[in-house]
Amino acid sequence: MMKTAARAKKPPWLKKRLPTGPDYELVRRMMKEGSLHTVCEEAKCPNQWECFSHHTATFLIMGDHCTRNCRFCAVLHGPLSKPDPDEPLRVAKAARSLGLQYVVVTSVTRDDLPDGGASLFAQTIQEIRRQNPGAAVEVLIPDFQGDERSLAVVLDAGPAVLNHNIETVERLYPRVRPGADYRRSLQLLARARAYRPSIPRKSGMMLGLGETDEEVRQALRDLFRAGCRLLTMGQYLQPSDGHLPVERFVPPEAFETWRTFALDLGFSAVSSGPFVRSSYKAGEMYRAVIESGPANSSLSLL
Repeated sequence: MMKTAARAKKPPWLKKRLPTGPDYELVRRMMKEGSLHTVCEEAKCPNQWECFSHHTATFLIMGDHCTRNCRFCAVLHGPLSKPDPDEPLRVAKAARSLGLQYVVVTSVTRDDLPDGGASLFAQTIQEIRRQNPGAAVEVLIPDFQGDERSLAVVLDAGPAVLNHNIETVERLYPRVRPGADYRRSLQLLARARAYRPSIPRKSGMMLGLGETDEEVRQALRDLFRAGCRLLTMGQYLQPSDGHLPVERFVPPEAFETWRTFALDLGFSAVSSGPFVRSSYKAGEMYRAVIESGPANSSLSLL
């Protein structure tokens, strides 16, 4: 069992006001009444108060317990519930009620399901489109244990963006993501490019887990070679004393340096900053790329 580690004191740039209010409570109540989960709440995202207050949320499907137990993640590990066949419709109705034209859907990892939950992703994409004509759907998917057929099921449903987070550098995978595989994640992105090249590929990394600058540079090169063109980079924050400790708080100016490095590599859009998460202002990133074309996008999403 991993030893607990007291959480390090946050520097001034990681202090943030929490904008609660009627809009925030409306979103929370809607999710509760619809028996829906959000990754915002389950993963203890520092932006949930801001996003809820602006009537946005990232839907978490297939329950709130995960088959894996990543050392950085606040989502609970087992026991698992049976996937609800009505969940895609409930997600779609909630998105319509919120007036979302850009919907982000993710899931817990479900290695217990034959297709890893790919069919539930596809059904959710399709149902959102039925209930919300014109809405774009970004999916943040697990690795499906490398199964090509599961990936194809999701891509065939036609998401606007396919997101799969690499999370950290290769050396730290055994410690940070013991159930995942760095090369398998890169392969997923490469396969998505080959199978549906018109669907943009996106990935995200956390900094502050003990990675070196050269390891980050290599990971960004690896992502670019695998066909990833949209990128998010944010500060790892320890969810509880039972999770991995923060090794370093990365200052905002360093995130700006990483944004510039990634854009110089050829990424189309990069959102990089201490509070950035994979779905934070995802619609703005998508629209910036669609409106400006493949040219580099200098996004200010902090």
